[in-house]
Amino acid sequence: MAQRLVRSVFAPTLNARRSLLREVTEGTPRWMQEEGSSYYWKHVSLRHYATKGRKSKKGVENPEETVLGEKHAALEDALAQISSTFGKETVMWLGRSVAHRNIPIISTGSLALDFALGVGGLPKGRVVEIYGPEASGKTTLALHVIAEAQKTGGYCVFIDAEHALDPSFAEALGVRTEDLLLAQPDCGEQALSLTDTFIRSGSIDVIVVDSVAALVPRAELDGEMGDAHMAVQARLMSQALRKLAHSLSKSQTILIFINQIRAKLSPGGFGGPVEVTSGGNALKFYASVRLNIRRTGYIKKGEELVGSNVTVKVAKNKVAPPFKTADFEIEFGKGISKEGEIADFAVKYGFISKSGNWYAFNGENIANGKENLKRFLREHGDLKDLLLTRIREKLVGGSVDEDESSSNEDGAHSEHEFEGSALEIEEMEVAKH
Repeated sequence: MAQRLVRSVFAPTLNARRSLLREVTEGTPRWMQEEGSSYYWKHVSLRHYATKGRKSKKGVENPEETVLGEKHAALEDALAQISSTFGKETVMWLGRSVAHRNIPIISTGSLALDFALGVGGLPKGRVVEIYGPEASGKTTLALHVIAEAQKTGGYCVFIDAEHALDPSFAEALGVRTEDLLLAQPDCGEQALSLTDTFIRSGSIDVIVVDSVAALVPRAELDGEMGDAHMAVQARLMSQALRKLAHSLSKSQTILIFINQIRAKLSPGGFGGPVEVTSGGNALKFYASVRLNIRRTGYIKKGEELVGSNVTVKVAKNKVAPPFKTADFEIEFGKGISKEGEIADFAVKYGFISKSGNWYAFNGENIANGKENLKRFLREHGDLKDLLLTRIREKLVGGSVDEDESSSNEDGAHSEHEFEGSALEIEEMEVAKH
């Protein structure tokens, strides 16, 4: 042991002195390392000398090596103290941790919105706010997220503070209602307490709170109709989100708050009213993603309204560049039109050509009008899947070969399998029946 101590002091480099000193410490009985023992003070003095910058041949110390050695030793002592007090994973080296570098996500059900979010969907373990005017598609979008989570076997919770969820409508959007947990709390405190309990369980993938405006504080419920309650809901949300944010950091749950907008007079009375969301500013701060959804028009089939055109702006995004927009269609009673999105992207990237009102694939007309094209894609799932694959490759920057060969070794369908005029396809459908 004495030889190792001498070697640790006169080792040629700082790292060599530390490694030899570590061998001495690990091989020393605990009673010899206690502060009261004489060996302890010898060990401290030797350790102090071993961590100092080694003098050069001319007898001059290297100041940079001395400072770095002292800082490294102090940092190791601080990390050891933190680990013993608060736990081993309290502080971790970011680049050396085994945590996933890729952000886990759940799709929104919209190809355009997934692309606008930058990571392919909503990030897990984060707060998401969906806000906009009435009847703009906020609940529809949230239910699509639940449907996508259920496809991967996840458990979801819908906290219906408005007491307005229609089970048949949710089923039409693809939600398995028999596997969906529903809560209709009496007050805002109960709703947020339930949310915290579900998050802490670590078993829930998506929690939807519909809506923030309907989270009525207990003090307001117990009071009279005309009583004034100043910022009670804002204080409730601020207090709850501080607690929920801590719980979310240790889980893989997406917490979605649906919010409404209110008109507020501009400061000083100048200008028009300013749109603000209810519940104060805490939700704006804690949300990693904020989606502003707006209805931009209606879809007509003859004189009947069958859907609406929707634009979603990513107003805030902590996981990717913000302020991107996504446009898609919402069909009444059916939800987001995936065939409509595929048709729009296919025309945009040239996979389907458009001349007037006709849509053509491989030079052959397949549909007259967008509604007929959407119906054609629903009836021909192979072509729909092929276009969807090519669109995704294009969106993520992959190369798309326009002259794809008709032979496919993997057994996938090629473009030539779908060649033929619209009349020939229609005759084939008639022959089947």
